Amino acid sequence: MFKRKIYFLAVACIVIVFILNGPANSRPQSAKDDLYNQIEIFSDAISSIQNDYVDSVAPKDIIYGALKGMLSALDPYSQFMDSDTFKELQVETEGHFGGLGIEITLKDKLLTIISPLDGTPAQKAGLKPQDRILKINEKITRDITLTEAVKLMRGEPGTKVTLTIMRENEDGLKDYIVTRDIINIKSVKKAAILTDNIGYIKLTDFSETTKSNLDEALKKLGKEGMDSLILDLRNNPGGLLVSSVETASEFLSTGALVVSTRGREKSQNTEYRATGKSNFREIPLIILVNEGSASASEIVAGAIQDHKRGIILGTKSFGKGSVQTVIPLRDGSALRLTTARYYTPSGRTINEKGIIPDVEVKFEPPKETQEAKKEEDNVFDKIKEEKKPEEPANTDNNNNEENTVPGDNAPAPEKKEELYNSDNQLRAAVNLMRGLKIYREYQLQAQK
Repeated sequence: MFKRKIYFLAVACIVIVFILNGPANSRPQSAKDDLYNQIEIFSDAISSIQNDYVDSVAPKDIIYGALKGMLSALDPYSQFMDSDTFKELQVETEGHFGGLGIEITLKDKLLTIISPLDGTPAQKAGLKPQDRILKINEKITRDITLTEAVKLMRGEPGTKVTLTIMRENEDGLKDYIVTRDIINIKSVKKAAILTDNIGYIKLTDFSETTKSNLDEALKKLGKEGMDSLILDLRNNPGGLLVSSVETASEFLSTGALVVSTRGREKSQNTEYRATGKSNFREIPLIILVNEGSASASEIVAGAIQDHKRGIILGTKSFGKGSVQTVIPLRDGSALRLTTARYYTPSGRTINEKGIIPDVEVKFEPPKETQEAKKEEDNVFDKIKEEKKPEEPANTDNNNNEENTVPGDNAPAPEKKEELYNSDNQLRAAVNLMRGLKIYREYQLQAQK
């Protein structure tokens, strides 16, 4: 019996030596092996929390917290969504939801507004693209996730939320009190003939209804004699990829490359091309963009620019060029994971670079607006210590014209000329379009 034990011990030693020195151990450690090692560390951390943390913590809370941190460490757009947040996202894609009406991201680790949606409480309150949100109801947003920020800003319609904003080129911080409301998104905000048969369409987002809305607007303007078009994508934060392809297809030849996506896996590399028939593939075209134009807006502008189909006018767009895939998990939660990046037809990346306009025109508020703004600031300086944050006077004053942004949801003027006379970027587009039409007429005459 004793000899048998020695025999088994000898065999075990041989096996151990083979494992330690054999061919399997001589190969470099694979990424999968490294992952298993790191998971052991993760498991040790969970065990320490469960055994030694001062309070008892539910396992679900530990895992959810870990997932939030893990996803936020990847990039500003990847995030973990609990079941409630996932349901809210599904509601958003239907075109109406409760909240403030702003598209947000994390930029330089600061909560940043991509764009306020037209006609929403955020836009009416005077919030602008690139505004940094430092506080939400006095809660500091340092190290906040997008999911947490959305939860803080969402709420029952009619309730208020205070955002503390830091704005570039402005001293100090300013509180904006925004009243939550049901957000109803209409893709086509305005469609009109401006002057000299120049059509104008303001597109506010890219949703499931964008194609039908745009088709209807183009058909309407076509019947009214439109012979050229200015497509306004300012402060359009984007939306559905398929919607951007459908929009670009209105103006590009069938089969023309609109955008491509490239990821780590070959299955994520996809090309999207113009499809369908349109009567507007020869019409002179100018697209307006600014720092609030993001994602799907940049796809359309980049495709038009690369194919030399039209002129891009305004200021550099936001630079959000990544693809997020929503991956549901078994308990009703989900991951929103960046799986690829967008590239324009010529191969340019949009992400963090944006679309550089062919003609740069910075927005300049009308002189009377600037004077009114100075007067308001002076009044605010005098009474800011006396006013309380909840006073309705603050929210009412934020509806004035001086707080609006280019292409916003201010009431439509009675005279169409006022629409572009008070907007220097749109006015520049109108004047440029006039020149393009004259030059085109000269070319046609020369060919006869």
